[in-house]
Amino acid sequence: MTFYIIGIGLGTEKDITVRGLEAVRRCDTIYFEKYTSLLQCSMSDVEQFYGKKIIPADRVLSEQGADGLIAEAKTKNVAFVVVGDPFSATTHIELFRQALHNGIPVEIINNASVLTAVGITGLQLYKFGKTTSIPFLEDHPHLETPYEVIFENQQRGLHTLCLLDLQPEKQRFMTIPHALEILERIEERKHTKMINDDLLVVGCARLGSSDFCVKAGALREMKHVDFGKPPQCLIIPGKLHFSEEEMLAFFR
Repeated sequence: MTFYIIGIGLGTEKDITVRGLEAVRRCDTIYFEKYTSLLQCSMSDVEQFYGKKIIPADRVLSEQGADGLIAEAKTKNVAFVVVGDPFSATTHIELFRQALHNGIPVEIINNASVLTAVGITGLQLYKFGKTTSIPFLEDHPHLETPYEVIFENQQRGLHTLCLLDLQPEKQRFMTIPHALEILERIEERKHTKMINDDLLVVGCARLGSSDFCVKAGALREMKHVDFGKPPQCLIIPGKLHFSEEEMLAFFR
């Protein structure tokens, strides 16, 4: 029996690879990780295309119930499918580790990730520094980590990808204007003037889908842009090469 960890891409149910779909269809149980990102389709669309019943897996099941998922793979073929690529989130690395620790055969099937899809902005991927997440400030009132990561990357001339919080079970999805507001509120405490009205920022929504949206501009402008449906992410560019500047001009 095998435990499969399968990336299913960023767009719709059809973004899964042929190899991934073949693996899903030979599995007895399929868990769908639903808390780190979103597809641009419904669960019923996924089930119809896969030809399988899907079990939604929230954070509690994926993390606290990991032992049960691994134990099930001792007697069944079990798939854990992930929007994007399997290892863009540390939770999924832990599942991999536990399966190996328990002697369960594991097959990893990779796919597109937001970490590479941001290349559509024209920003060079090798010039990105540490990635950070921006959670809702109500849940983290003393939040400073994303600000500090951006500051460190800026000091080195590197771009920063900020992944925005989402809580699907509450239908709560952070927008780019909201993320900028959070950074401004942290700036009020830090006083480095890094986050200011003239700061160039890039907003991305639904990367990997046909209706993706990319906009670039000064923070004062971007705070008023409607990027539409989630998921969304924010990029704070570092030092720009002229070719990067030319690409961003298309999205201004």
